[in-house]
Amino acid sequence: MTDVSRSPRPARGSLGLYAVAFALLLVAGGALVASARGFLRSTELLWVSTVCSGIAIVVAIVGLWLPRRR
Repeated sequence: MTDVSRSPRPARGSLGLYAVAFALLLVAGGALVASARGFLRSTELLWVSTVCSGIAIVVAIVGLWLPRRR
């Protein structure tokens, strides 16, 4: 049997932060493609890609912790 008196869990996750994380992943992918097109002449774009990917991961995790606004 289910307990009807229990309230449903609040919705979790900030959609805005997920969108920011996705945009950062797109930037990271673009930097990676640009670096590959330049035949990896410089590692600067690889570092940009790495940093953007790391920030996107952190933003997505923070987005999980924040409650969703109604």
